[in-house]
Amino acid sequence: MALEIKFIKHLSQIPAYQWQALVDSDQPFIQYAFLLHLETSGAVNNPDTGWFAHHLCVFEQDELVAALPLYKKTSWFGEYVFDWAWDEAYARYGFEYYPKLTAAIPFTPVTGPRILSQKPITPELLKAITQSIEKECQDKHFSSCHILFPEPDISKQLHELNWKQRNSIQFHWFNQNYQNFEQFLMTFTSRKRKNVKKERQKVQEAGIKIVRITGSELEPKHLAFFYRCYQQTYAKRSGHIGYFNLDFFTGSLDICKDNLLLVIAVQDSTAVASALYFYDNDNLYGRYWGSLVEIDALHFECCYYQGIEFCIEKNIKRFNPGTQGEHKIQRGFKPIYCYSNHWLKDPLFHNAIVPFLEEESIHINEYKQQMSDLLPFKKE
Repeated sequence: MALEIKFIKHLSQIPAYQWQALVDSDQPFIQYAFLLHLETSGAVNNPDTGWFAHHLCVFEQDELVAALPLYKKTSWFGEYVFDWAWDEAYARYGFEYYPKLTAAIPFTPVTGPRILSQKPITPELLKAITQSIEKECQDKHFSSCHILFPEPDISKQLHELNWKQRNSIQFHWFNQNYQNFEQFLMTFTSRKRKNVKKERQKVQEAGIKIVRITGSELEPKHLAFFYRCYQQTYAKRSGHIGYFNLDFFTGSLDICKDNLLLVIAVQDSTAVASALYFYDNDNLYGRYWGSLVEIDALHFECCYYQGIEFCIEKNIKRFNPGTQGEHKIQRGFKPIYCYSNHWLKDPLFHNAIVPFLEEESIHINEYKQQMSDLLPFKKE
């Protein structure tokens, strides 16, 4: 049966039940409600963020059988796979790199399903999707398309279709059926274990008490406080107030309250810092953080140690605390590969990235080994 592929500019053009019929994962970021919330809250379809919905939908006899969360990008904001060198190369030759297409979850560097399908993703379906995107780039003057953080097997298949694969590194924590945090720490060498205990002790000595709030206990006032911390910290680090507004955070209570964990640090009965996580049955995702005060090691406590404790208590297998951060190594987060795939419309530029990616891959592999050598665990 012939497939019909369309591109839509608002997820609301697709009924929720049709999209959800394609979703075979409890990861919160690919659910219809979350993706639609990005649009209705103003994080997407907003020139200030540079993300505009351009979702790919595959129909068979008017039935939605596959989809790809896809966006027109007018800037690099919120991608976490940096292609600044490619943008600069285009500029040197008098070409425009933007707009481009990006298949990703906006502002969310989390590996997960990118091509959603009722049935197993066949080579024929994957080829039809990539060919449609390539034609869309030709017809609508997009310079390229980039699929960020796909699952490894899909990334490999895309590479075989001449969508070049790129590697990157994140640091994840893995639950080895620990009974408590102390048991986890016992896998560290003595010196590294003392360092972690010293950091946690500093937070306690500052008079900080930690509160974890989930599910029905979460209220809009909690997210409003978090947003205040988020804004202040974002402005201090980057000079702007962040990609998300208050409506995004408080509205998340209506769509995925049972997937939210909020950590709040309290000093002298006053809330002073907060970290927001998402989670599903198998994964915890550390996403946003903010603080109104400067307290040594408070960030590590709220964003790492509390997350690890939560995973142990809930028997969650993996903790992804976000991108970058070599400081995660000494706290027990292991380096892992992430992938992205890239297709550039101009054949000369497309072929030119091959040696760039090959050389980069060598450095990425060396970096992963170097980081692995720094892990705090006892040698077996």
